[in-house]
Amino acid sequence: MAVEIDISHVARLARLELSDRQMDTYGRQCQELLEHVARIQAVDTEGVEPTSHPFPTTNRFREDRVTSETVLGHEEVLAQAPDTEGPFFRVPPAIEEA
Repeated sequence: MAVEIDISHVARLARLELSDRQMDTYGRQCQELLEHVARIQAVDTEGVEPTSHPFPTTNRFREDRVTSETVLGHEEVLAQAPDTEGPFFRVPPAIEEA
């Protein structure tokens, strides 16, 4: 399986600045990973039953109880925030304007 990964393109998409040495290292690592995936894909799984866990699992549910010990008031929650504005959390912008 010959797949070329353009590490500089991936770095740009992730907004990372990588040195040439880092790009070489990550390029080799990505290539090794893809080769490993190709080996896994080549395994004959015909007739093998799909499983999500190697052993049977059972969920143990508990009753969902809300008590005064488990609930914080609005003011208590806001008091733990690094920055607030009125009754809201204030967070840094996540999206840059174009």
